[in-house]
Amino acid sequence: MEKVRLDENPEEDKALRPLLLSDFIGQKLLKDKLSVFIEAARMRKAPIDHILFSGPPGLGKTTLAGIIAQEMGGRFHSSSAPALTKPGDLVKILTILEDGDVFFLDEIHRLSRQCEEILYPALEDGYIDFILGEGMTTQSIKLPLKPFTLVGATTRSGMLSSPLKSRFGIDLKLEFYDPADLALIVERSARLLEINMKKEAALTVAKRARMTPRVANRLVRRLRDYATVENVQEIDGAFASECLEKLGVDELGLVELDRKLLRLMIERYNGGPVGIRTLAALVDEEERTIEEDHEPFMLRISLWEKTPQGRMASPQAFSHLGFPTVTKSNENQGRLF
Repeated sequence: MEKVRLDENPEEDKALRPLLLSDFIGQKLLKDKLSVFIEAARMRKAPIDHILFSGPPGLGKTTLAGIIAQEMGGRFHSSSAPALTKPGDLVKILTILEDGDVFFLDEIHRLSRQCEEILYPALEDGYIDFILGEGMTTQSIKLPLKPFTLVGATTRSGMLSSPLKSRFGIDLKLEFYDPADLALIVERSARLLEINMKKEAALTVAKRARMTPRVANRLVRRLRDYATVENVQEIDGAFASECLEKLGVDELGLVELDRKLLRLMIERYNGGPVGIRTLAALVDEEERTIEEDHEPFMLRISLWEKTPQGRMASPQAFSHLGFPTVTKSNENQGRLF
């Protein structure tokens, strides 16, 4: 069975991203707020306030940052917090920004403390403050910056320090998508990729796309591969379902690693609780990958429960994987009956 990864980011994704807010599908409440903020900034002829986007991976944070730059007529610059290993790396980017540019900083919750301290005056007062020299020759230099907009993205907003979070004037959270909006995204991507896909196939993909546009677009490309090899001219619902089964994506959108995690919890730990570190070691995966790429979705569809003692498989998980339902008592936690 082919393994489907959730952390890929092919170059082709960029071609599928909308450039204008009006073309962005889903996230209606967020779009309504953002359109007001963009229009107000245009009327003032000033950069839009600094924005923090939070939410699980693949929901459109990078796309929205690019849209903001396009709508505001500024250049788009992007980086990720783990790539900024030294304060000088951040200073280089900040000093090349022009008036109205948008700087997108992904995984901002992983920004080093030294880089955070450079951002504070940059966001609040429009300058960076750094020290030159040592000892008696030490002097503080304030370098003014041109007005810009920082768009931070995080999958774990609780890990942001309060001083950094408070400097964002706009704080928006992206939610998981419903199948109807995802089906529209699938249909749009299929048109852009010149794929002949029926509406029933688009809905089939949408229902198995983990409520996430990035996953939906990836599945569309994999269906294109199967259609090309098997010389299928039109993708219908039956063909889509068959291909997704071959890819190891079940009717709930679970991939093999999801099922493996749930089976371990059920078979080895009677449904849990079990620590995330233990689970990561058993499946030879990073804790962060499980916490960011797998846990949010399984929490959302009620297959996974998060407790102070650890993670637990829900009764729905037992049923989905064909295990007998677990019952628990105060005297004997976690025993199957």
